[in-house]
Amino acid sequence: MSVRVLLDKPHSFYTNLDIITGKVILNTLGQENISAIVVKLEGECHTRLAGPPGQADARGFLGNGYDRYDRNQTELEVHKLLYKVVTVFPSKELQQATLRSASYTLPAGSHEYPFQFKIPFNNNCAASNTTFTNLHVTTGRRMEIARDTSMHVKKTLPPTLSGFPDVAEVFYFVKATVQRAAFYKENYRSTAEFKFFPIEPPRSAGNGRESYARRQHQFSSPIQLPSRPSIFRKQSAAASEYALNPPAISIDSRLPDPAIVTCNECLPLRIIIKKLNDSPDIIYLQLLQLELIGYTAIRAHQYSTTQKGNWLILSLSNLQMPLTLSTQADKGMEIDKTLWSQIPLPNTVAPSFETCNLSRYYEFKIKIGLGYGQGGTLKPEVAVHELSMPVKVYSGIAPPATLIARMAEGAEPGFLRPQKPASFSAEQASPSMPYSPPAASNLQPHVGAPAEGNAEELPPPSYEDAIAEDIAPVDGPRRDYHQPEITGPDRGEKGNGLRRNDERLFP
Repeated sequence: MSVRVLLDKPHSFYTNLDIITGKVILNTLGQENISAIVVKLEGECHTRLAGPPGQADARGFLGNGYDRYDRNQTELEVHKLLYKVVTVFPSKELQQATLRSASYTLPAGSHEYPFQFKIPFNNNCAASNTTFTNLHVTTGRRMEIARDTSMHVKKTLPPTLSGFPDVAEVFYFVKATVQRAAFYKENYRSTAEFKFFPIEPPRSAGNGRESYARRQHQFSSPIQLPSRPSIFRKQSAAASEYALNPPAISIDSRLPDPAIVTCNECLPLRIIIKKLNDSPDIIYLQLLQLELIGYTAIRAHQYSTTQKGNWLILSLSNLQMPLTLSTQADKGMEIDKTLWSQIPLPNTVAPSFETCNLSRYYEFKIKIGLGYGQGGTLKPEVAVHELSMPVKVYSGIAPPATLIARMAEGAEPGFLRPQKPASFSAEQASPSMPYSPPAASNLQPHVGAPAEGNAEELPPPSYEDAIAEDIAPVDGPRRDYHQPEITGPDRGEKGNGLRRNDERLFP
């Protein structure tokens, strides 16, 4: 007997409110007795961290309870973000006509059983995590049971995330289980993965304001070398005054408030250079670098860490581009946006999210180098400054207008409350100070009651999911989204160290 899950994939990824359709294909060489065919839609978030080294006591154990001779001790935290179950065989009519423990005989041949699921908005791991969902077999066939946790965050389902082998991962899949009647016979399972990319929160109406970061710089006075007096060489007093008074400038980087950038779209960035004193010198743009910094906060029970990643968007050097600034103070000029306006964010950038044991937040960093001179002659000084701004990254998939209207009428804002990230302003922070990202300890989940009861009992839908039950899937442009594939000797049906459900002892 063999079983295979085949998904209908109209898109490269799925999003909230999408309907996943497919079929389970069961091939038998002879008659087979089975009790049921169950299909599950699941999403999981795994984190694994090792504890720090400690001092061993007289018994040879560390203060945190770890054996100093076991160097493979780690903490594994598992959250079942998504869990839906449907029985495709037997049908409801057949179940009502037979006993619950009855078995059914399938003839030899190929059998197909269609299924469909609708992806909800929010995770519901508080009601889905059980001992069975925490049971996994790692690489090397070692059984591992993640400790249960009562710390959960109920928010929008996070995107598919990889790139942190054996440390953190978010993945979604459909699993089919053929339950055989005899208890001594192994159940057959098959898993089909898919990528998930969430709908973004609704954006607030434009207010005309801008979030900004600012730096100021005073160029150094040139060194005046003594020279012999001569009747053939004279210097005016005004020229001497300007030579001893080099330009002072202000550098602003600005984004629309709130500071939001969109996956696979260009940056709505403005860079403004302003003179702070009267100087005839010309300001030159020498280098420009735009970079998006992503911070992934990872927690596994009592341990936490933050991993940093960066995406280089633009890097230009040796430009020697003159900026036509006025000789008078307080006259600014905006750098030509065509340098970056045609460059979208890379398709590997995941939107900002927060879930129970994993979160992703971003800052936008600008490195700019400026020089000055007169008559096409540049002074040797080049001032390089970095400006950082916290930003939110949105997926670019807008929620349906019908859903926004229904949420506006409801009493619970939930998922659809517009989110406004912190912005730099004169009242909140000094513009000349760089932004410092929050530490990993800022990932503070809410404490809820641990799940009890049977894992097959589905949790009640959230408020957003309940009102969106009859709303059609999103009909609009789909962004390109890619995450690095995880490879290894056990990748595929068997999984890797963080996964897979095919080797669970229980369906």
